[in-house]
Parts: sequence; C-alpha cells; structure tokens
Amino acid sequence: MAVLEKGAEVGAHILSGAVIDPISLNELIPDWKEKGAPLDTPVTSDQFKMLGPAGAAALPTFMMPPLMNNHGNYICSLSNFTKWLGAEAEAVGVEIYPGMAASAPVFDETGALKGVIAGVFGVGRDGQRKPDYQPGMELHGKYVFLAEGARGSLAKLIQAKFDLADKKNPQKFGVGIKELWEVPAAQHQPGLVLHTVGWPLDDKTGGGSFMYHWGERYVSVGYVVHLNYKNPYISPFDEFQRHKLHPEIRPHIEGGKRIAYGARAITEGGLQSVPKLVFPGGALIGCSAGFVNVPRIKGTHNAMKTGMLAAEAAFDAITAGRQRDVLEAYQAAYKESRVYRDLLLVRNAKPLLSRFGTFWGGVAGMADMWTTTLFGGFSFFGTLKHGKSDAAAMEKARKHKPIAYPKPDGVLTFDKPSSVYLSNTNHEEDQPAHLTLKDPRIPIQANLPDYAEPATRYCPAGVYEVLYDDAGANPRFQINAQNCVHCKTCDIKDPSQNINWVTPEGGGGPNYANL
Repeated sequence: MAVLEKGAEVGAHILSGAVIDPISLNELIPDWKEKGAPLDTPVTSDQFKMLGPAGAAALPTFMMPPLMNNHGNYICSLSNFTKWLGAEAEAVGVEIYPGMAASAPVFDETGALKGVIAGVFGVGRDGQRKPDYQPGMELHGKYVFLAEGARGSLAKLIQAKFDLADKKNPQKFGVGIKELWEVPAAQHQPGLVLHTVGWPLDDKTGGGSFMYHWGERYVSVGYVVHLNYKNPYISPFDEFQRHKLHPEIRPHIEGGKRIAYGARAITEGGLQSVPKLVFPGGALIGCSAGFVNVPRIKGTHNAMKTGMLAAEAAFDAITAGRQRDVLEAYQAAYKESRVYRDLLLVRNAKPLLSRFGTFWGGVAGMADMWTTTLFGGFSFFGTLKHGKSDAAAMEKARKHKPIAYPKPDGVLTFDKPSSVYLSNTNHEEDQPAHLTLKDPRIPIQANLPDYAEPATRYCPAGVYEVLYDDAGANPRFQINAQNCVHCKTCDIKDPSQNINWVTPEGGGGPNYANL
C-alpha cells in the first residue's frame, strides 16, 4: 500500500481545531496511549456561549443534546496527530511519499480508475519544461482511495465523471481560520473548550468560533464562516480578527504571542450531500465525501472510520482475486455504520440555520437533535434540503454596503501578509499558477461590477487583488499564487465558478506545525 502526500511532510497541510473523539482511534489502535499518540489534553470544561457586541450569554450544558458533550474527547494538533499516524502506518509497511502531488487521474481501458500521475516537477510559469523537468510517474493500484479533504481536485473530477453526486444536495462548506497562541501560565486553562456563535456576524450569516486551551500554554483560537453568506463585502479573515477583540475572547490571549496561522475549507453538507462513495476502481473517503458532523464541529473520527471501512472492503475484494471493480461492500458498510447514524441525527441542523438564522435556527436545530436522538433518527422536519450552492448564495453588491473593518493593531489583530508568513507557506515561483481561471475576463468584466470582486475578501491569504493604474482606472486582476494556503475557498465561493484550484508542484503550500 502507498500513500501520496502533496505536503512537504505528512501533516504539513493538515489543519483543524481540533477536539478529537477517540472512538475510531480506539478501534484502530487500542493501545494508542501507550504508543505515545499526541492526544494528551482531555477536555475538562465544555462551554457554549452566544455573543453580543459587548457581552455573552452561556447556554446551560443540560440543554444541549448528549451528542454535543465533549467530555471524553481530547484537544490536540491534528497536524501533529497525523504525523504520528503516518509513523504508525510506516511501521506496519505502508509506503508514504511526501512532496508528491497527485495531479491527474489515470483510467484503464474499461474506464475504471487505475491510478494517478504524481511527481510532476520542473514546468515553468510559461508552461515550458525547465532543465530540471520531471514528467511524473503513473502509480497504479488495484483500488485507489481519494482522501484529499474538502473540495479535493481529483475528487471533484471523479464525482463529475461518474455522476456520484447525482440526485444529492449540493455540498455545503465553511472556511475555518485558525491561530495558535502561546499565553502566560496564569491565563492557561488546560482542557477548556469554548464555542461561540453570534457577534461579529449578523443573525443571517452563519458561523462561530472555537477556543481550546491545551498542551504547553497553547490556546487554539479560530473562526468558521459558513460559505453560504449573501453579502459579497464580508471578509471571513477580518471577521475573525474583529472577534478576538470581544471581551469574552480577548482575556484568553491578551499578553500572549501568536505563533501560527492557517485556514481550510470544511465540508458542512452532511448526510444530504454525501455522494455515492464508490466507482470503478476506487472510493471516496473522509472529507473527500464530506462526513463532518457540523453541530459537533468534528469529522476526524468519521474520516478515520470511513477509511477503515473502505480498506476492509478492498482487502476482502483483493483476497477474492478482484480489482478495479466497484466496492459496493464499502457503500453498504457505510449505510450500516455509526458514521451514517452520526450524520443522520444532525442532518437538519445546517438547513435550519440557513432558513431561520443563527438564533431561531439554532433553537430549532437543538430541538430537532433532541428528537432525532430520542427517537432513533426520526425528525418532525423529515430531511430538509440545502437548496442552492454556496457560490449561488452570494447576492449582488448593490444590495449591500461595504464593511469598514478596523485596522489591525499588530498585537491582537493582524493583516493577511503577516498571517500567511506564520503559515510557513512557500511555492516554487516559476511554475504555472495552480489557481486557474476558466475565463480570465470574468473577474474584471463580471465579478467586479456585479459583486465588487469578492475574491479579494473571501480569500484568507491575500491571493487575489484588483489593481489600478496611477489614475485609478484600468483595473486588472492579479493572482498571488505564492500566498495560497490551499484552503480551497476560492474554488467554492467564486460566484461565477470561474476559479479552478489544481495541485501545484508537490511540497508547495503551507507547512503547519502544532495546528
């Protein structure tokens, strides 16, 4: 078995909050504690609050459905945890190839996926081969699993080729932006988990924050904005910076030092948006399919379990002498698994927020989760649909007013360039931009007049700019691909669906540590 990793090392591109439910880890590696898994901060205090402009109201934990309880879970760096898992996999014979981006699928004569092309290097910005050109290798397998995370480039191609999302709701997403702080010992509360909704977002714009105290005086603080927002002037990055100034959040990080930054898209569609998982020659696992439980803000346990289910189905098939067929056993196992039930119980939480806003949608969602929990998945709402895609949800700029975000103070709030610097992002500069435009005219001719070109705001890394000449005329669209932290927000939210994110040279992108 071989694993291709586009990051410079295993875990380099992995980003999450993260509070881990160890249920799948207990099954996969029962003695993980003895083996030194980096899950060493158990949750000791679990809080949920609604923020107003100057205050907060705590939601009593007894009102929360049992599935929302974080006790028994662990705060950690998902990047570090993935590094540890990689070492465990290598110890049992798995071959791992970091810095090898899978850039294209390869199909056999029957149309089944037989492998990928990986390791293309040395193509210049102009598309010409440089002296160090390497054409890449075709790596073939009996079955190929796609585990690219949210909005994977190959998974997008495969879903379209095999109509895997046919008759499914559109996948929904959020963008999660995270900072890691090192705080004075007197402020550190190991095991504290705090989630909030409300300010600075209005009631009709979905999202919320997370804050976790863990490790050696670490505080992970972050913000998720649901990408079905309507106002093209919203900047998720600046909403997060503003959020840190709230009196409920500020005391946790004031006097500390920001030491890391990152961003990543999150799948939020849930049960209604999970595509068919199998196709000739392979399967979708983890967030390539979208198994995040949105109210719990957790997906790692489900990603691990679906990988295990797919592996078991492939092992049985190969043992029986099969290859490159459709692993229907995996699809069936998913439908009978705790992953499916996990998503079944919360299937209406996201649609209710979208319909009724943060407050009343949250109230209805909590009531629905109690109902589904008590009645084995039954809901008075049935199964609600998501409706339009996140890109289609954006409204024209004329319906909204620009937002005047406060300037960063460089102490608690920061700008995008200094944040990208802390993500350790780097790309070989002389290579084709991996942020491709289907039509290069659209950003200026359509997105700018209609939507005030929102790419300059929804990107949390400052990749996109609209530049003008000295007279303030003749706008042009500039892509700073070097800044990209591979969050995929542009591929998701562009209202014209004109941006297509493809893999850059392997090893490029962020290099997360402790995130």
